Amino acid sequence: MSLASPADPVSLCAALIRCPSVTPADAGAMAVVRGALEALGFVCRPMRFGEIENLYARCGDARPNLCFAGHTDVVPPGDAAAWSAPPFAAHIENGVILGRGAADMKGAIAAYIAAVGRVLAKGPPGGSLSLLITGDEEGVAEDGTKAVVKALQAEGEIIDHCVVGEPTSSAQLGDMIKIGRRGSVSARLIVEGVQGHVAYPDRAANPAPVLVRLLSRLLDRNLDAEIDGFQPSNLEITSIDIGNLAGNVIPARAEARINIRFNPAYLGEALAVWIAEEAKAAGRDFRGRISVETAISGEAFLTAPGDFTTVVAAAVAAASGVTPELSTTGGTSDARFIRALCPVVEFGLVGASMHKIDEGAPVADIEALSRIYERLITDYFAKFGAAS
Repeated sequence: MSLASPADPVSLCAALIRCPSVTPADAGAMAVVRGALEALGFVCRPMRFGEIENLYARCGDARPNLCFAGHTDVVPPGDAAAWSAPPFAAHIENGVILGRGAADMKGAIAAYIAAVGRVLAKGPPGGSLSLLITGDEEGVAEDGTKAVVKALQAEGEIIDHCVVGEPTSSAQLGDMIKIGRRGSVSARLIVEGVQGHVAYPDRAANPAPVLVRLLSRLLDRNLDAEIDGFQPSNLEITSIDIGNLAGNVIPARAEARINIRFNPAYLGEALAVWIAEEAKAAGRDFRGRISVETAISGEAFLTAPGDFTTVVAAAVAAASGVTPELSTTGGTSDARFIRALCPVVEFGLVGASMHKIDEGAPVADIEALSRIYERLITDYFAKFGAAS
């Protein structure tokens, strides 16, 4: 296990980066987090589901319970030779720590743990602090936060509010907090016909026109429902595959994949039903078979502006000097699972380099983020704590 002081967010971030924890591998990352938290007095509970390492750690047993959620898993580095330094070396150059996961989101985990250490050094905060750390955010996300949340719910564990350390800042640290996300539903559309010679269409059943007709029907619907604070819903075709290399052959199969990002005007299941109904209509009188496979990875949600979002935004502004925008833009995150437990917001580093070659985070930003988190924790318990 790599050892790092929980008081130093940069060294702790470096120790985490040096763990090549590409989903589903843990590579020692959870042990680094656990070691730092146990040094601060946290009771750490490993929660393994399938091949995924997760951790739920708590300090204190009183309410309110403020949770920080994050993930130690990272996406693959891509071409390692294209990096300025090895992607898991945590090399610091020109004030920037380079490495896969620096921005998304090992830097935030390190910053928060260091902030917690400073808060606890001043005395009990007036409630409990907890961390929910997963190794399955960048993957299929079935055995990570989703499974941990289900287990905590079954046990009656109460989390009052949660901050997810996703790299939400856009142009500069502190300029954006995420208070909601659009939902996501993906579908695989498969049309199976009968292969044949193009000169004898009566002896075949061409799946391609049926697939084109289905996609056209789906695209014809205007999903842009008016919902304040959210981007419009949108349907995107992500692939069309027939695999036919012969110009004189009617193919036997055609397939497409689509994804819909939807705002709270819709529910994922309702969209899945709609897709199935359109497939049935497009295939009417077709001498073949149409099948639809849908997957709903998350529903749209919003943490309504109120006392919690006000505390978070005010802490960010006070510690950074930047007034944050409350936003619902971007893709999905584990906040979609945590919302079942409590109100949740997301705030972390600038995300411009995440998933890219030479992903990195300025050392000064990691240190500044730690100070912001310290102010956030302090202000949270001043507002919601048992002694308030």
